Amino acid sequence: MDLLLHLTIVTAIYAIFAISLNLEVGYTGLFNFGHVAFFALGAYTSALLSLGGLSFPLAMSAGIAAAGLGGLIIGIPALKLQGDYFGIATLGFAEIVRMILQNQQEWTKGPMGLPGIPRPELFSWQFDTLPAYLALVLGAAAITFLVIGFLTLSPFGRVLKAIRDDETAAAILGKNPFAYKMKSFVIGSLFAGLAGVLWAHFITFISPGDFTLTETIVVLLIVVLGGKGTLWGPVVGAAVLIFFQESIRLLRLPPEWSGILGPLQQMVFGLLLVILMIFRPEGLIREKGKETFARD
Repeated sequence: MDLLLHLTIVTAIYAIFAISLNLEVGYTGLFNFGHVAFFALGAYTSALLSLGGLSFPLAMSAGIAAAGLGGLIIGIPALKLQGDYFGIATLGFAEIVRMILQNQQEWTKGPMGLPGIPRPELFSWQFDTLPAYLALVLGAAAITFLVIGFLTLSPFGRVLKAIRDDETAAAILGKNPFAYKMKSFVIGSLFAGLAGVLWAHFITFISPGDFTLTETIVVLLIVVLGGKGTLWGPVVGAAVLIFFQESIRLLRLPPEWSGILGPLQQMVFGLLLVILMIFRPEGLIREKGKETFARD
């Protein structure tokens, strides 16, 4: 039972993470290869402030704000770039964040990481058991789903799709593509920070090694697997991939395989992402407009 609760909590956190990336990739067409940086900013900010004695609501708010600020700072120059150049810029930003966390010994303790991150406490309620923490992350996931769903189904979301499909046409119609892309990027960063906060306080230990390119590939794979530009796609993708990923760790493999299991898993995920992009780019759940177009 504890294992199922653990898997459900991790799935809910990654669902939040994937929903935030889907706003950028699926709805706006921004292939952000550095999304893990905002996950890390939220996690480290909240963890450091909590370890310093700040209450969880304030630490969580600061973590979300730090992720949003990071998105704003990198978004101003990066969103002026197009296509692959934008992806490279975000990837570089993620590496900069990771190297700062790696080398900042005084605050982050570098590669040693931050142990003993306290579990959340909200209104005198301590989320120190798996059922209690599950209630917390499911509530956060529901809020994320509703907020992003409201945004994407509103005129704002329709403009994002218009920019994704034809940025020039959207500009001709009087929309400011840069402003809309900036809003999408910052909002996605904010919710990625929320996912990072929940992850840090659940695992209670974080280190720079937790926030590598592999995590970005995993969450991008979740979005592509579930279905880009759909509300339920990231949720379904998170459930499928996280349960698959965690089940591998439960296999009774020979001890000599332990050293290659991690790299092999990364290779499988990377290969799966390439295969999906080529043969099933719409994912498990197809976007409604795309479905009509495919039948035509």
